[in-house]
Amino acid sequence: MVNKILSDSYSLALCTDLYQLTMAQGYFKNDMHYRDSVFHLSFRENPFNGGYAISCGLESLIDFLENFYFQTSDIDYLSSLESSDGIPLFSKDFLKFLTNMKFKCDLWAVPEGRLVFAGEPVIRIQGPLFQCQLLETIVLNIINFQTLIATKASRICYAAKEDSVLEFGFRRAHGIDAALMASRASYIGGCTATSNVLAGKTYGIPVRGTHAHSWVMAFEDELESFESYAEALPDNCIFLVDTFDTLEGVRNAIKVGKKLRLMGDDLLGIRLDSGDLNQLSKQARKMLDEEGFESSRIFASNDLDEYSIKELKVQGAPIAVWGVGTRLVTGNDQPTLGGVYKLSAIKDENGNWNDRIKISEQSIKTSNPGILQIRRFYDNESRAIADMIYDIRSVLDTELELINPSDKNSRRYFSHETKHENLLVEIVRQGDVVYEFPNLQLIRQTVKREFASMNANIRSLEYAENFPVCLEQKLFNLCQDLVTGSLRKKSSNRDEL
Repeated sequence: MVNKILSDSYSLALCTDLYQLTMAQGYFKNDMHYRDSVFHLSFRENPFNGGYAISCGLESLIDFLENFYFQTSDIDYLSSLESSDGIPLFSKDFLKFLTNMKFKCDLWAVPEGRLVFAGEPVIRIQGPLFQCQLLETIVLNIINFQTLIATKASRICYAAKEDSVLEFGFRRAHGIDAALMASRASYIGGCTATSNVLAGKTYGIPVRGTHAHSWVMAFEDELESFESYAEALPDNCIFLVDTFDTLEGVRNAIKVGKKLRLMGDDLLGIRLDSGDLNQLSKQARKMLDEEGFESSRIFASNDLDEYSIKELKVQGAPIAVWGVGTRLVTGNDQPTLGGVYKLSAIKDENGNWNDRIKISEQSIKTSNPGILQIRRFYDNESRAIADMIYDIRSVLDTELELINPSDKNSRRYFSHETKHENLLVEIVRQGDVVYEFPNLQLIRQTVKREFASMNANIRSLEYAENFPVCLEQKLFNLCQDLVTGSLRKKSSNRDEL
């Protein structure tokens, strides 16, 4: 991530929307800025019409928070901004306050690599109101994107089955920062390696690559280009064969492959980047096998995604490695996760908690109040069977009643003895990181364990099963009471008019 690279010399506190700062000043002017508050990040629908999302981006977010401060040049810039009537937008006392700001929030989150579902509080931030507010934009920016891409990568890898999937998206990503985050998220989601060398250095991700059409075009003919490449990199020969005529390119690759064997090396494979990948891969496989190159693998690229890979697998295309770029690192069929960051509780001037709820005519946009946690229940075989969202201030009943928020007649019951775990874990306490982050290999293992604990149908590309996500009864009742009270108040105000 760019802040990981620049953080030693450059503040990113202004990576926010203007209204976060104007609201922060408003809280400051109203002496509300230090009121304890709670915000949650959640997303309203599972991405890609699928059955899950992979939590991702937390480590990148913490990189940002560890360097969350306003430096002199930030304050100088803010002091230059003017309102519509030409006066300074930010007051001197507020800017002085920002200069001395120290991050003091608590952050609880679902660790990276865990499966999460629509409506769940993936991140909980508690602390001074103005700081929680200032974090909204960057929290959404980081978590939305990396969770989306990790999920897309896992879908593509699922379609590829046991084949390797390489992330080749750097050149199509929406900037350097997006490319780095996409490489990291794709690796967590299941990709074997990346073409992004900076991501390899930064995150320890394996890097892979072949050569481009320009290499072939730089020589007088294709055969010469392959021979020259083999001379320069004899132990890395995967030839791109479709610059001119694909099958002739395969023949030339075989010719050079025979020369490589005389030198004690081998033809690792060929890459197809255009045309009918099904027919061409079958023809290429036949040609390679007939010449004794059964172990040379066929790589394929060309705007692939989970749907095209699945179709090629159904057709029996003998492709062993899939290079996926544009449709992975951009999310393609879903440009954003659609995560939201909502205030759910705030203390009044007397230090008492007041729950807050955002109400909408669209039930999916109504937020959950309180200080929330997710509890995942398991059966005797350690299979996940349901998630419960509850308020940590509640005293839970011995016999728990879980209610589907979109269908109040759909209820589940669990004993307090039912095997379970809480998903949100403490990451930051009073501004200090208290969580030991696992390396990417451990996070990848977490993803595998998560899928192993779930019904396989949540991974279906067409008819994904919805994992049960319910509200604990007291939380459900609180939601109902707050909605009813808000509607009653709205009606009363309308009558007064």
